[in-house]
Amino acid sequence: MDPTQAPRTARDIVALLSDASLDEAHDLIDRYSEDPRKQVRHAVEVAERRIAREEAERDRVLGMYALMRDLGGEGIVVGVDEVGRGAVAGPLTVGAVVLPDDPIIWGINDSKQLTPAERETLAARIADVAIAIGIAHVEAESIDAVGMSCALRMAMSGAIEDTGVEPDCVLIDGNPVHVHPKEKTLVKGDARVACIAAASIVAKVTRDALMVSYEDEYPGYHLAESKGYGSPEHIAAIKEKGLSEIHRASFCGNFLETQRLF
Repeated sequence: MDPTQAPRTARDIVALLSDASLDEAHDLIDRYSEDPRKQVRHAVEVAERRIAREEAERDRVLGMYALMRDLGGEGIVVGVDEVGRGAVAGPLTVGAVVLPDDPIIWGINDSKQLTPAERETLAARIADVAIAIGIAHVEAESIDAVGMSCALRMAMSGAIEDTGVEPDCVLIDGNPVHVHPKEKTLVKGDARVACIAAASIVAKVTRDALMVSYEDEYPGYHLAESKGYGSPEHIAAIKEKGLSEIHRASFCGNFLETQRLF
């Protein structure tokens, strides 16, 4: 229905308010806010709440882009984040992403705040619009050999290099890592800075897919469900089956002392 034509029934107005874009909804609310019909008044109230949520979400995302530029300046800004630090199996994975100022990726957020379906959709959008994307993995054997702090620096350095760009600023979630001379860190940066959020999504989607692929190679460990973290089912399987080559022996000492089986 054309929103410029005055609908005759309350049902028509409810449908218009339900389907209207943000800009259209403002006009429709102004037009029908004094309508005495109960059904219309309720529809106006619902539309007002929807607009408030959508405007708050738009402001949140725009704020993430603004902070990216405030911290990173006008040059090439690489956002960096990791996933898998606390897992007992699988790699430590780091993503590095350079985003343009436009187009805005609406809905971007810390990967932990998103559903798997939302992460997949946003990862595809990031792949479409990003200026550069880098990924690096550090496998379990190397984590056991050098420790997590060193492994994190290795992975972050590798992901930054994998972007193929020379950054003017590297924005990293968390505390200082000392991985790049132009590094800046921000606690909870994955929820506050657009390019770090993008890196967290890319890293999470990439590592999750890898862990799902390991399900057939290392059956019985519940890797597709646990993604290598210490779920009760995963830990029970380790106790029963022992460690595979993708398990971090240094992370499993609290509940198992055994040699790798694969």
